[in-house]
Order: sequence, then C-alpha cells, then structure tokens
Amino acid sequence: MLLEVIATNVKDAVDAEKFGANRIELVTGIKEGGLTPSYATIKHVVQNVSIPVHVMIRPHSRSFIYDSYDQEVILNDIEICKEIGATGIVFGALTEEKAIDEELLKKVSARVKDMNFTFHRAIDESNDILNAINILKKYPEITHVLTSGGAPSAIDGKETIKKMAEFTNESNIKILAGSGLLIENVSDFINFTNVEEIHFGSGVRKNNSAIEVIDSSLMERLLMEIKER
Repeated sequence: MLLEVIATNVKDAVDAEKFGANRIELVTGIKEGGLTPSYATIKHVVQNVSIPVHVMIRPHSRSFIYDSYDQEVILNDIEICKEIGATGIVFGALTEEKAIDEELLKKVSARVKDMNFTFHRAIDESNDILNAINILKKYPEITHVLTSGGAPSAIDGKETIKKMAEFTNESNIKILAGSGLLIENVSDFINFTNVEEIHFGSGVRKNNSAIEVIDSSLMERLLMEIKER
C-alpha cells in the first residue's frame, strides 16, 4: 500500500518522509483544496526529501475551469517544476459543461514528459465520473487519479471508487483515494475498494486539522493499519 501525504511547507515534507510517507503532494492553500506553492518551497522540499514530490498545479480556487491567461500560468508552472526537479504534478481541468477539458489536457500532457501526472479531484465535479475515467485512460502520461468518488468523502464515494479501480485495472492509471479517510476507517475502505494507493491530509495532523502539523503518533497508527497490505 502506497501512502501519499499532503505537505504545505518544507518541515511538513521532511516530517512526512521521516514518519513513513511514501510520497508527498505539495500544496499551498490546503483549506482551499490546494493551490500551487511558491517556487522556493518546491525547490527546498525537493532538496530536503528523498521520496517523490508531486506538486499541485492550480492557479486559483474559483473553479477547475481555466481561461487563456490561467493556461499560460499552468503550462509555465509545469516547466518550472520540471526544472526544479519535482517528480510529478497534480492537475485537473473541466469545461463549462463539467466534462474533462481535453483541449487543455493535451497541452499539459505534452509538457509533462517524464514526470508523473496525477489528475486531481476535479474529476469528482465532472458530470460523469466513470466516463471521465475512460477519457483519462486515453492519455498515457496520466499515472494517477486522485478521487473521493464524487462524494464529499472517499468513504461516501467508496462504491464509485471501487468501480474506478476496476475500470483502471491493468491500465496506466492508479486510483489514489483521498478525502475523509481516517485511521479508524481506512482498513475497511481498502478491503472494499481494492485501491493500492491512499492520500491523507488532515487525518494525520494534530486534532485532525488541515492547518496543524503532521502528528508522528497518528502516522505510526496509520502505518500499522496498512503495513500488511
């Protein structure tokens, strides 16, 4: 079982690795669902950890619909992440009709090159999640899809997540389940959905608060729950 943990600064990233995370999703604006962090933050995180770092590429939190100005920022941010040495990016975009924005997706895919590419929870706001998965499977650059199954939490969306995992079996895409997972429910969730990768944010922070520090004891308990999977 692969554990991805959200980091919002260098200490978060160092702690996440020290406490047993396998990969970092690096963001700022965690309470807004994650925004692109500063270049200096990306650089220093990459320099201070040895596990993969996936950087959020999201210029604003108004929606997952991006105009031409946003798109220039998105594409430039990807190039800079590549130059800095990030392992991957985390990105998603929709059209006004809540379908996958394939026009922009093609541009992003062309920029990713050898980086990992997680299509994030924009998919949870799409008009047809399972159809969206089939569209994403056409893009070999996409390595992961982060999802809560179209529900506020992955627990509520577990039926859809199970289907998503089945749809992507033996494809280039791994389903990365996140949002609302807790130490107390993660084992049953994994058993039901058969996902191989999980994503934790507030669930491993003090007081289960998005703005608190990563808690070593919570990380230890979580690893005990998933270590044999």
